[in-house]
Amino acid sequence: MNAARASLLALLLCWAGSALALVAVPALSGRVVDQTGTLGASDVAALTQALQDLETRKGSQIAVLIVPTTDGEAIEPFALRVAEAWKIGRKKIDDGALLVIAKNDRRLRIEVGYGLEGALTDATTKRIIDEDITPKFKAGDFAGGVSAGIGRMIRIIDGEKLPAPEPPHWQAPGFLSDIDPFNPFVLAFVFIVGTVLRAALGRLAGSAATGGVVGFGAGLLAGDIGAGVVVGVIAFIFTALFDLLPFGGGRGTSGGWSSGGGSGGSSGGFSGGGGSFGGGGASGNW
Repeated sequence: MNAARASLLALLLCWAGSALALVAVPALSGRVVDQTGTLGASDVAALTQALQDLETRKGSQIAVLIVPTTDGEAIEPFALRVAEAWKIGRKKIDDGALLVIAKNDRRLRIEVGYGLEGALTDATTKRIIDEDITPKFKAGDFAGGVSAGIGRMIRIIDGEKLPAPEPPHWQAPGFLSDIDPFNPFVLAFVFIVGTVLRAALGRLAGSAATGGVVGFGAGLLAGDIGAGVVVGVIAFIFTALFDLLPFGGGRGTSGGWSSGGGSGGSSGGFSGGGGSFGGGGASGNW
């Protein structure tokens, strides 16, 4: 009995040790995460733009991860762990895909979400690896290989019938996209102007005058009459009601918008949209 318990304890310790030894899943800091410095800044920018354009058109998300090594772990479970952690693709549509490259191991994998398995089949992803990616890797052209593989994946997804992406939440045009109307400085400016004009002209007329002044100034700065009208209306409503509003009531100042697919907003961040993966895809080496 003691021998059996010792054996069981040894097995548990081995399992725990192997689990702890797994390479940690990198943080999802963008559509392209290169921990090896293999890709240049222009390469990352070009890939990021292409992937962002895909998400805008189709709603699908693709991400790229380059790591030095998986440290003995097979590329398949490592890629699946990353995919499950990053949740690339839209929730319940599962239209995400992930290209993982372990450079020092000379291994790579394309992991495919459930919703794209009919288009990026195991056979198709294997051909992408063998025909588009690894020939360039063997020649030392890593940027070219990644670009060629991602480009083919994008073309295939573009031909797939998928639910249309949700329209982005409203964002003010031009320079106004960088201004949070609930920023304390903006509120203070409108408050001062509104207080003066309301005292001189009365509540309604003063509020209207404030909206006109603020909207006119915003329109001039933005070079957009429509933007000025929008800002003017907001300033009018705020001025008319500001004595009824709790100032500084915990309103955030992050501004911008985020897409329905879960990607980052105007701050330039990126996050997965909740997609699921089941191990579809293919692996290769060079």
